[in-house]
Amino acid sequence: MTSPKTARRLNRILGMLPWVIANPGATVDEVCERFGYSRGQLLADLDLVFVCGLPGYGPGDLMVAYVDEDEVVVEMADYFAAPLRLTPPEALSLLASGMALVSSGQAPPALERAVDKLTAIVLPDGGDALSVDLSEPAFVGELRRAAADGTVVRIVYTALAGAQTTTRDIEPWAVFSTMGNWYVSAHCRLAAAERLFRIDRIRSVTPTEERFTPPANPPPPIVAYTPSDSDVQAVIALGPRARWVVDYYPVEILSEDPVRDEVTVRFSTSDASVAARLLLRLGDNARLVAGEEVGEKLSELRRRIRARYAR
Repeated sequence: MTSPKTARRLNRILGMLPWVIANPGATVDEVCERFGYSRGQLLADLDLVFVCGLPGYGPGDLMVAYVDEDEVVVEMADYFAAPLRLTPPEALSLLASGMALVSSGQAPPALERAVDKLTAIVLPDGGDALSVDLSEPAFVGELRRAAADGTVVRIVYTALAGAQTTTRDIEPWAVFSTMGNWYVSAHCRLAAAERLFRIDRIRSVTPTEERFTPPANPPPPIVAYTPSDSDVQAVIALGPRARWVVDYYPVEILSEDPVRDEVTVRFSTSDASVAARLLLRLGDNARLVAGEEVGEKLSELRRRIRARYAR
């Protein structure tokens, strides 16, 4: 499961590497301007590339990526300098993956064209020899039709935070899947604002006879947290094994401590228990620096766990 933030970072790295290899001597400013980097982001991505390479993962298998004075250097990564050549099993696997995404109804036109082209190459005499059709969970089809028709639907929804169940009238905009879950983005009339609903938390869907006009430019269908003034905030120090939090969650980086090998972030959430559960999961790899409400929730969770195992 890949978060949108991680996917964007990976796409940027995969775009940056071939260009730097093809343009030896490129400066930090040139790379930053071309790919929308800040200097810190570029250095972080080069550090990540430095520990990546081909199986074997010995010194001769890993890429070299660093900044020499003001020059961005990428070496031992020639496989990024030329178009990828796939073996027949790799091509078939890639085709099946592309067809799976097309069958979900979420593939962009560019991917659909790529699948058609790859099918013509891999299966020139039998386009129907390979069929991929993914089953959809309950309510996906109904919500997708409502979004296409502009029909208001009434849902019964149980929120992840607090497990509160409410009945809402929503104007669905898009149905999509990411990070292993299905979602519907919509205008929620109960909240009078844009909301994102996880479809496996929807208990029922009832179409109404009311129609709505979708916005001309709806927000992109991604899972993202929108901070508000009422958020609970916590300052968390992340050790090396917890740095994935920076890529997975919309946190604000406050500082980095190379001596302790920690990065300190501000974590915002509408429910203090979300941050408390994350800290419990991270264990000794993270510590709460500030956030009284989160600290209280964390202590409560620990007490409940100890009580359960004491029985």
